[in-house]
Amino acid sequence: MTERRTVVLASHNAKKLAELRRILAPAVPDVEVLGLGDVGDFAEPVEDAPTFEGNALLKARAAFVATGLPSLADDSGLCVDALNGMPGVLSARWSGPPKDDTRNNDLLLAQVHDVPDERRTAQFRCAMALVAEGVERVEVGAMPGRLLRAPQGEGGFGYDPLFVADGHDVSTAEMTPVDKDAISHRGRALVLMTPHVAALLG
Repeated sequence: MTERRTVVLASHNAKKLAELRRILAPAVPDVEVLGLGDVGDFAEPVEDAPTFEGNALLKARAAFVATGLPSLADDSGLCVDALNGMPGVLSARWSGPPKDDTRNNDLLLAQVHDVPDERRTAQFRCAMALVAEGVERVEVGAMPGRLLRAPQGEGGFGYDPLFVADGHDVSTAEMTPVDKDAISHRGRALVLMTPHVAALLG
């Protein structure tokens, strides 16, 4: 594998790595996608930007500086209409440190417990950033849907057990990875980013 066919995803999340590999493979068949666990320790930046786009760029820039390899990073979260778009960029740490999906889900359910079904609309949003020598790009994907009243499904991660995408009748935690890729916020952002990665890698 040559260095120019290698990209770094600035994440320790194995499920995100698998998702990126699945989506990139058809466009860049021999690409090697490394996670942060593959490239050694470096100081990860504090995600203190007020937008998904800003946080994604912070992480991608840091990974590129540390590795010298083209670097991808995403920042994503759940934006609930009844909560004025929150938890938003705070999604992963909504219930406070340490990050915990179950506590986050429990807190969210408590906050919207009295919201009627017709107003439980929400969307997942993802900003995907690519940083390489002389290159900075950001693409954004969204997945609209609604919140359930109790978790459903064992797959996915984060708020997936509480979310049903528009046009579907199962939670995103109950979908197969391939089906979820086709509609997910991250999948859509990655599809938009794929041509940029393919052009960069040649």
